[in-house]
Amino acid sequence: MSDTTLKRPEAADAPAEPEPEPSSRSAVRRRLGSPLLTAFTFFLAILMVWPAFWMVLTAFKTERAALTIPPTLLFEPTLEQFEGVFSGNFPPYVFNSVFATVVSTAIVLLLALPAAWALSVQSVKRAQDALFFFISTRMLPLVGAVIPIYVISRDLGLLDNVTALTMVYTAMNLPIAIWVLRSFLLEVPSEVIEAAMVDGANLSQLIRKILVPIILPGLAATALICVIFSWNEFLFAVNLTSTSAPTVPVYLVGFITAEGLFWAQLSAAATMASLPVLLAGWLAQKQLVRGLSFGAVK
Repeated sequence: MSDTTLKRPEAADAPAEPEPEPSSRSAVRRRLGSPLLTAFTFFLAILMVWPAFWMVLTAFKTERAALTIPPTLLFEPTLEQFEGVFSGNFPPYVFNSVFATVVSTAIVLLLALPAAWALSVQSVKRAQDALFFFISTRMLPLVGAVIPIYVISRDLGLLDNVTALTMVYTAMNLPIAIWVLRSFLLEVPSEVIEAAMVDGANLSQLIRKILVPIILPGLAATALICVIFSWNEFLFAVNLTSTSAPTVPVYLVGFITAEGLFWAQLSAAATMASLPVLLAGWLAQKQLVRGLSFGAVK
């Protein structure tokens, strides 16, 4: 028998086409999933920004245009509502909010930094108990603290006084600031602190010249958090003030009257009230991003 009779056709010897490897399948999934994830992210972003966008849009409408059903997107813009806000009593409310927010934030940073130092770098005794005590003060509902704080303010003659709000905002934001700054101080290399001590730096010099420049992004992030909480606080402002020291959130409630809700004027006032916080966040955005990501990459 010849050798040619034992051979099979070459087509039969052709190997089957290999199945796609798992890595190639993962690449296909990534290529398909990336546009979908991007579209979903944009949808969530639009959903979150839409109320603020509609508020700004309504601020440029007349009261009649703001109450149309269905709402109109095409209209003739007007500055009438902003003129009404500035011609009213808006500036004193802004001054009270700015004073209480800026002063309380400065006091919080001055008190929180040494406390965070003691609870992180120095490792004082029962540090965890102290940290739990600080954060436990935030567990009490604010409504439960209104009456005691009102009575104390009345007895001290601080009712309808921006000083009372400043003290309340300081006590309200101090626990959070201590926790946040402590997390930043824990990321500071111990070698830097030891080197400064070896060079003869005292505690004040160590904090001012070594720690503050290193954790400056963390300080900016902490300050912005305190500013947001203080600027938007309403419960204590409406109960501890009446005519001399009300803040911007109290001013916004004045547009809810027995005659109805003035949507256009309220939107204009809310837009103006949001600008200071947005401006502060925009100015500190670089430090804020660095502060929120501080210590994330080793």
